[in-house]
Amino acid sequence: MQRQPALGDRSTLLAYLFWIFGFIGLHRFYLGRPISGAIWALTMGLLLVGWLVDLFLIPAMVEDASERYPAKTTDYNLAWVLLVLLGIFGAHRFYQGKILSGFLYLFTVGVFGLGIIYDLFTLNEQIAEANNTPDW
Repeated sequence: MQRQPALGDRSTLLAYLFWIFGFIGLHRFYLGRPISGAIWALTMGLLLVGWLVDLFLIPAMVEDASERYPAKTTDYNLAWVLLVLLGIFGAHRFYQGKILSGFLYLFTVGVFGLGIIYDLFTLNEQIAEANNTPDW
């Protein structure tokens, strides 16, 4: 039985938009697969063959990511859009409530780009941790 999508679950449309840049692995990072995302980035999507295969695998990967990283207070989709579009300014950090690191990203161009790479690998876990922290 297929579960109903919850508000804030992974977006198939957003995954496909990130897939357009899939030869650098962006859709795989978004869907919680950072190791294969790095492999895609280093091999141009397994010489574009893996990138084309992902066109058909994305719906299943979206469902898997939505189950592994359930949505709560912090929306994965918004955080990822902020990382991709405004990451060097720390927008995704400000959104998560990480004000100090947000300002650090803002004044150091995403900590000289290394912070952006770090966040590509860890943003899903950062949001999952924030969503599991009890509100006081």
